[in-house]
Amino acid sequence: MARLAALLLTGMLLGLGTVAHAQQSGESTEDPSTMILSDTLHYDDVKRQSIFTGNVVLTRGLMKLTADELEVHEDEAGNQIGKATAKKGRVVTIRQERPETFEVIEGTGLRAEYDSSKNQFDLIGQAIVTRYICGKPFDTIRGDRVRYNDKTGVYQAQGGANSSAPGGRVRSIVGPRAKADAAVAECRAKAGKSTKK
Repeated sequence: MARLAALLLTGMLLGLGTVAHAQQSGESTEDPSTMILSDTLHYDDVKRQSIFTGNVVLTRGLMKLTADELEVHEDEAGNQIGKATAKKGRVVTIRQERPETFEVIEGTGLRAEYDSSKNQFDLIGQAIVTRYICGKPFDTIRGDRVRYNDKTGVYQAQGGANSSAPGGRVRSIVGPRAKADAAVAECRAKAGKSTKK
């Protein structure tokens, strides 16, 4: 059980920028606790493997993942490799809030994978990642696979037979930076007014 507790509380899956954003904004860099709800859990201490099944909801700080199954392995060096999958007709969802910039990043795909040794996160199959500012969509990336590297801040997308964009291609819609900055400033002003009341 000590190994299981370590897996759950050392940021076992999907950091998705929480600590990096905290460092940039001057907030505490302490890793947030991870909570996973599921219908069942199978834990194998010898294999260093946890399998959560049925209505899986992982919450870590301001990040939330939903899936039908979540499987996590830990290697000898303590790195975690995770895979979240959805049943046919459903998708894995990931939602990351960034209150300091009034942003929400939402991603969906048939499965999600995370490798903590590379700080790399992938949405695979019918992948869509959308950035919202003040509740309005600003940027969207569609493809067969969308990858985000937390260490480098780089997004990559690949087309393919299972792309969410027409013709199996990658489709990116990026709003002008000036519009995004104006939306953040407007939200900041509205938030300032609401706290003064």
